[in-house]
Amino acid sequence: MVANVEKQLEEARELLEQMELEVREIPPQSRGMYSSRMRSYKQEMGKLEADFKRSRIAYSDEVRNELLGDDGNSSENQLIKLREERAHLLDNTERLERSSRRLEAGYQIAVETEQIGQEMLENLSHDREKIQRARERLREADANLGKSSRILTGMLRRIIQNRILIVVLAVIIIFTTMMAIYFSVRGR
Repeated sequence: MVANVEKQLEEARELLEQMELEVREIPPQSRGMYSSRMRSYKQEMGKLEADFKRSRIAYSDEVRNELLGDDGNSSENQLIKLREERAHLLDNTERLERSSRRLEAGYQIAVETEQIGQEMLENLSHDREKIQRARERLREADANLGKSSRILTGMLRRIIQNRILIVVLAVIIIFTTMMAIYFSVRGR
């Protein structure tokens, strides 16, 4: 049973280390919440380890006294103490298992958070590419509008020039016709 508890304590320590590494990679905005959880998990882990060490020392002292035949206490008292220590060890084991499950759940949350963050970064990257393509299309449209504006301005200038030329020609034709009529009436 002691070996099992030690194994679980080692697994819990490893999980804490992995979670601590994951928390370091979380963006600073949400890192505080996970850091405080990590501190509480570490404190609880320290308490569990201290309780386990105390129980183990007390248990080994009683076993040694029993093996050496130290009858300072009655065997009934030793059995009661042994049972109490065993119950205490079992209680610590249960608390350690609960802590391990909570650590695993926290680690799973950290992994899920990392996956969500990765997906968000990918979505933002795709959105950035779309925005850049749209910006490039707008620049092309702006350049085309500038060319069209210059072409239309040139066409308007030619239309005005053509109208002025038509008016001048009409005035010249009317003037020439009136002069021809005047000279033909005067010559008669």
